[in-house]
Amino acid sequence: MSEQVKILAHAKANLFLRVLAREASGFHSIETLFVLLELADEITVERIASGVELVVRGAETGPVEQNLAYRAARAVLAATGGRFGVRIELEKRIPVGAGLGGGSSDAAATLHAVNRLAGDAVPRHEILQLAASLGSDVAFFASGAPFALAWGHGERLFRLPPPRSAPAIVVVPNFGLSTKAVYESLDAMRPRDLRRGAVAFDLEAFSTWGSIGRLGGNDLEGVVFAREPALKALHERIANTGPFLVRLSGSGSALFAVYRSEAVRDGAVLELGERDYRIIKTATRAEPAAGPEEV
Repeated sequence: MSEQVKILAHAKANLFLRVLAREASGFHSIETLFVLLELADEITVERIASGVELVVRGAETGPVEQNLAYRAARAVLAATGGRFGVRIELEKRIPVGAGLGGGSSDAAATLHAVNRLAGDAVPRHEILQLAASLGSDVAFFASGAPFALAWGHGERLFRLPPPRSAPAIVVVPNFGLSTKAVYESLDAMRPRDLRRGAVAFDLEAFSTWGSIGRLGGNDLEGVVFAREPALKALHERIANTGPFLVRLSGSGSALFAVYRSEAVRDGAVLELGERDYRIIKTATRAEPAAGPEEV
């Protein structure tokens, strides 16, 4: 049985996002298209005698007990009878509070890593149930799918054949955004009796980056751009660099763009420069996320 494993926790981007309705619970039902990015945190998990220890490097992520990776580890240990503990070392590379799913991805990767240390004692379907209980996006990351249509709170998934891997950029401004505040602003702007109509998708619409770019945008962009005009201006600048698409990812604050080639992508990076934002070169994934590897 493994004593120490390492796993990558990939970022995601939302290629479109429709916010349908606010439920009595306060959550919003959505429809979205997820894609995994090569950009990833790195997590090392080691067996110890008991308990859960978490060390985070590269970013401030708040109280340890509230960290999703910490909570994920406790969930798997409880499901396997608490026969041992784990020490988690988390190297943060995904920007925090940017709509890229870093915390959710860390949780999903930790579920798989701790389960591997337990000899994969928890069946896959139970791991996915634990993922859904931890947060809306965790189920997508736990599934390993590089490309999926999601609805509900993001926990209901339909895996799709991914388009080819494509060069991309993530543009991260020097501020984060509160998901709760963004959705509250959306509710305040929308009529209470608003009902979003149904949309029919053909599989062909998901087959190429050109067709994906025509599927629509992110319903939260109007709210976020009204709050942060500089982000709207940045979105327009990126759109003028020749991408297939440019989107606000999730509730922001990061913007994400996909390009036809590395040359076009790299030219866009030079054109944009780095001012009060950071540009991360990455690519979309066309392969499932890898599982834990023994160290």
